[in-house]
Amino acid sequence: MPKYVILVNWTDQGAKNVKDTVSRYQAAKQMVENKGGTFEMALWTQGPYDLVTVTDVPDEETGTAVNLMLATTGNIRTLTMRAFTEDEMTGIIGKMG
Repeated sequence: MPKYVILVNWTDQGAKNVKDTVSRYQAAKQMVENKGGTFEMALWTQGPYDLVTVTDVPDEETGTAVNLMLATTGNIRTLTMRAFTEDEMTGIIGKMG
């Protein structure tokens, strides 16, 4: 399953409703699970991002659909990075020849 690191910033709307951030995460977690994926972790952070998550989804199309669904809430903006495990990176390096 593709793994993604997602850096999250609250929009003005999301910041105004900060008290709902945990329940919003729980709803997002359920949505990802309904699509066959999982949140490995979510961390609320200080600094340039408000939240960092690690997510596994069945395929890249599902990952994109999940990001689009989250964006429609109007509470967050995301920066999504495809991430690779040690085994995946070993395989990638092996394809270099």
